[in-house]
Amino acid sequence: MDTIATNIELLYEKAKDYAEINIELGKLYAIDKIADVASSILSRLVITMGVAMVVLFLSIGLSLYLGELLGKDYFGFLVVSGFYLIVTICISFYRDKIIKAPVANLFIEKLLKKKHMLNNSKTNSNDMA
Repeated sequence: MDTIATNIELLYEKAKDYAEINIELGKLYAIDKIADVASSILSRLVITMGVAMVVLFLSIGLSLYLGELLGKDYFGFLVVSGFYLIVTICISFYRDKIIKAPVANLFIEKLLKKKHMLNNSKTNSNDMA
């Protein structure tokens, strides 16, 4: 009778340890996913800012050039502004396809992506067995 009680206590302790380890593993997995998504967003944001700066200076240069061709500087800025207005209207009509879907897909891809290290270690442990 004493051995059954000891075995049950041992089983309870192992189950408790297993649950605590799984909770800790879940926390670490969530932290890993959050860090992956945040770093991906930050890197894309930095690239987007760089592209925006290039577009800004090219736009200013094009506006000044068109203004020189048209005789008044503000005409060049009006032409370039009109172009951006047309682009903005087009993007607003197709924003679900152009912006929403790719961003949602990026988040889903990052959240569902498995680490190669975990897959490799599982493969190696299966090879050894």
